[in-house]
Amino acid sequence: MNRVVETYRAVFGTDPEGVWSAPGRVNLIGEHTDYNDGLVLPIALPQRTYAACSPGVDGLLRAHSAQNGETVEVRLDEVGPGTPAGWTAYVAGVMWALACDGHHVGGLDVAIDSEVPVGGGLSSSAALECSVGAAVSDLGGLGLLGDEAGRARLAAACVRAENEVAGAPTGGMDQSASLLCREGHALLLDCRNGSIEHVPLDLRGPEGDGFVVLVTDTRAEHALNDGQYAQRRTACERAATELGLDSLRDVDPQDLDAALDRLSDDELRRRARHVVTEIQRVREVVGRLRAGDLRAVGRLLDASHTSLRDDYEVSCAELDVSVEAARSAGALGARMTGGGFGGSSIALVPSGAVADAERAVREAFAARGWPEPECFAVRPDAAARRDT
Repeated sequence: MNRVVETYRAVFGTDPEGVWSAPGRVNLIGEHTDYNDGLVLPIALPQRTYAACSPGVDGLLRAHSAQNGETVEVRLDEVGPGTPAGWTAYVAGVMWALACDGHHVGGLDVAIDSEVPVGGGLSSSAALECSVGAAVSDLGGLGLLGDEAGRARLAAACVRAENEVAGAPTGGMDQSASLLCREGHALLLDCRNGSIEHVPLDLRGPEGDGFVVLVTDTRAEHALNDGQYAQRRTACERAATELGLDSLRDVDPQDLDAALDRLSDDELRRRARHVVTEIQRVREVVGRLRAGDLRAVGRLLDASHTSLRDDYEVSCAELDVSVEAARSAGALGARMTGGGFGGSSIALVPSGAVADAERAVREAFAARGWPEPECFAVRPDAAARRDT
């Protein structure tokens, strides 16, 4: 946090009025279900994006990114679908979306610094949006951080910014996780009605042992605006239309085989099978967490990865290898997380086996001549907040 304050001073010549931060996220289970009105179960990461901010000249955004050293100026009356491009779309887009919701949004001077790996499938874009959105809310007196209803409205504005300005057709899980998660809990989010439940996720053992979620950023970079994500979403919409349903959420798992028989081609059948079974896996993981049955949770993580790899076809060699290596070193279960086509995997690992699992993943990558992955153990952290 001190680093982003120093950056702000260097760029703008004064101290910021405050610093806000928002976490990245990993999704324990429930992948590609959010835009199908399904269920998801993310946790907030301890890695955060920081936004040092002050009110600026009305109608003007001045933004600096510590990650690329770039400073940009954007006139807010020129912001709209597709404009501006690049990382500033996620900053200016939030301000535009809040203005569209009827809020008065003045100018903003902001310096951004992030600990969330970019392109790793850990929602670096949502962390950026939500840190800026939190700052705009507080600086403008919008009051959106005061309760869960306000935070949900802010999350919706951030989703609109990403969909319409940045052009990434994501669902609402990432922004909801960044703004609504609680420390020590997973967030059960119903993407149909927006309802949430905080599911306790205490992985610590009685003597400080227990389990951790081991995240592996494979460094296989992905992008959600390259067409692949949109193709999956379109396939799901086509499948629902052929079934005469509003969404695949409406398929009862017990009636899945009959529903699949009614679809016109194998691709739609595989996409639909993943979505319906993945939503059911979210329900089962929540039940197993409440029962304290982590071995069953691990098996469900494994099943999720198989479905994402084979039916939804969003995995890649690096993700598959990281998952298999973690399992071979003692993980109870492992899966890719995020949109796929690269990015990160997660594994549920006994605390005492973390070093072995990290070593196994690195050695597997080295044996194939791939860049060294980044591995780090996490437990559930807190949502977006004002830090100073």
